Amino acid sequence: MNTRDPFNLRPGSTAFNLLQHSAARAATYTRQAGQQALEAGKQALEDTGIADGMSFAVPRNVPTFNDPNGVRRLEDSVWGSSGQSRFGGNVGEAISGVFGEKGLPMYKDKPYNYGTSMRKPKWFRRKRAPGTVFFLIIAYFYWFGWPWSGGDANKKGNGGGRSWGFFSAVEEKVDWDERQESVKDAFKLSWKAYEDHGWGYDEYHPSSKSGRHMATGGLGWIIVDALDTMMLMNLTRELGHARQWISTSLTYDKDQDVNTFETTIRMLGGLLSAHYLQGILPGMKPAEDSTDEDLYLEKASDLADRLLSAYESNSGVPFASVNLKTMKGIPSHADGGASSTAEATSLQLEMKYLAYLTGEATYWEKAEKVMKVVDDNGARDGLLPIFIYADQGTFRSNEIRLGSRGDSYYEYLIKQYYQTAKQEPIYLEMWEEALAGVRKHLITYSQPSNFTILAERPSGLSGHISPKMDHLVCFMPGTIALGATGGLTVEEAKKLPSWGTKQEEEMELATELMKTCWGMYKVTATGLAPEIAHFNIYDPPQMMRHGILKGPETLDPADDADWKQDYILKPADTHNLQRPETVESLFYMWRITGDEKYRNWGWEMFQSFVKHTLLEDGAGFSSIGDVTQIPPPSRDNMESFWLAETLKYFYLLFGPNDVLPLTEVVLNTEAHPLPVFQPDKKRFKTGWTRIPRDPNGNLHPPEKTAEEPKKEVTKTVRVESAVASESAI
Repeated sequence: MNTRDPFNLRPGSTAFNLLQHSAARAATYTRQAGQQALEAGKQALEDTGIADGMSFAVPRNVPTFNDPNGVRRLEDSVWGSSGQSRFGGNVGEAISGVFGEKGLPMYKDKPYNYGTSMRKPKWFRRKRAPGTVFFLIIAYFYWFGWPWSGGDANKKGNGGGRSWGFFSAVEEKVDWDERQESVKDAFKLSWKAYEDHGWGYDEYHPSSKSGRHMATGGLGWIIVDALDTMMLMNLTRELGHARQWISTSLTYDKDQDVNTFETTIRMLGGLLSAHYLQGILPGMKPAEDSTDEDLYLEKASDLADRLLSAYESNSGVPFASVNLKTMKGIPSHADGGASSTAEATSLQLEMKYLAYLTGEATYWEKAEKVMKVVDDNGARDGLLPIFIYADQGTFRSNEIRLGSRGDSYYEYLIKQYYQTAKQEPIYLEMWEEALAGVRKHLITYSQPSNFTILAERPSGLSGHISPKMDHLVCFMPGTIALGATGGLTVEEAKKLPSWGTKQEEEMELATELMKTCWGMYKVTATGLAPEIAHFNIYDPPQMMRHGILKGPETLDPADDADWKQDYILKPADTHNLQRPETVESLFYMWRITGDEKYRNWGWEMFQSFVKHTLLEDGAGFSSIGDVTQIPPPSRDNMESFWLAETLKYFYLLFGPNDVLPLTEVVLNTEAHPLPVFQPDKKRFKTGWTRIPRDPNGNLHPPEKTAEEPKKEVTKTVRVESAVASESAI
């Protein structure tokens, strides 16, 4: 394989030039380091007296780099992080940056119908003395990251693409700044392609270089969703272009039906996150004389007012869709008119933060009421069916899963608790109840390798278990870890008096589930996960309540490895939509445990995305049709969450830990960071209580007195101006 063009891109193409830029920045340093290594190695051999008789010569195919024209210029403003420039620092390793429909865009919650062998070669044992010297020489080269040709990028978690498998035990010096820059390059390439071929469109089709509006003039589906990613990457030119479009072209006064949930998490969440970040990141606010400093908040408030009409159902549970112009809620056209439970219960982070910013209680009250209606149904062990009727507020069917249509309900329980500075313990109680229910009813194990499976109950908790995991379920390892530590590192959390066996077990569950999700990537030819995986399980099923099992410590990459028998990939499920859930959990697991393997897994994943989803002509990255084929067929669609979530989580995973600390922000289910705030500063508090449960978890309403007077509920009034100061957070 050509190490200077690992994806066989044509020299001179946009993709080739941009993705090679990282290698050019490190080339001079590497060439000098390599020469020093050669001289040092030669001297070492002469000192031992065996230079003339050694059995293995220093490789002759050391790559030669041309001197670069210069290093990458810093962005328009300097960002401080960990006491140093975020994009500065010396290069410790030479890497090339990367090795190796119609209708609405895909809804986030709906699927669309480790190590190398350590065995030493025999010659290593026979030639121990000269081999040791040779080892030291090559290890020096390996340390500085030379991209040896002929390697297999899938053999090393840190992704050097090197063929020296017997050196995999050597601790490699990794330049994570460079890897983070590679993610930034991928974003810039994606964005440039969108600007050139699909600007303003809500959908972008990179292969055909076309796009499509969801409504006349566009709804900002891709542009708004990517705002905070550009801010975090300090892409001021791209951000300026996006802001100009929002200021001059974006209006929500359109006769268009939109999905309530998707519009809330992507558009409302994106605008609110941009408003928050422009106040805390240097150089992000408009000039002082600008008239649109509050542009993002004004757009968010206008959009939220239109979305409020979705909540005007008899029960308060929002309708699945809403017309932005007529401001009328619309029941789902499918599923018997029922709304998705996840969609109805994953609106609270955005609405509550907007209420805090503006002082308008309506946003808080509408979103909060949904939680009461849902909880008043008294679902067993905190596990909810995946559909709920908006007009009645009751569940439809008994199907339970943490994949599509169920996922983010659970995610938002613990995140609501943290968002409001732990002032709403009701959501912590609901989270702990639900997690206990997951452990009791849904956690099972595969065979023969004992992977931990978060399965489904299609017929309810009393029905059979289905050993199926959507990729969407892979948000759960990170969320469990977040719930166990509150965003602190494990080392910090263990010092708290609240730490105990329960938290230890939760972290172990998160670790094992993370391994299962990682296996979904490693089991395929492309190194990318399918949309859905099924598993071979024990008969009868071995449940967690029967005893905890552990999966393999490492995943043998051999085609006939035993662990691969556990995974079943069905042809209808082998597409990959550039989803973020696994890298999302890797980000949380890295931040919380500090285990470097999660970063290394992420680097492997990123390489696979570049190798198999990047279009050769630089027109962007596309979702693919079959992760089991090489090359995989393109689906000709770049999902907005590729920019908003997947690349953002890669960027954060490879970056410093003091950016968006988990104790100070929550990330919504579209990866838009929102700040932790003190609701009592605006006189907000939880406005409902749970109906008591008996020891079996059944509702046990308190007895009512005969003449109990009705209590008048005093609604919170607007307490400050429409634009609240960020300093109050």
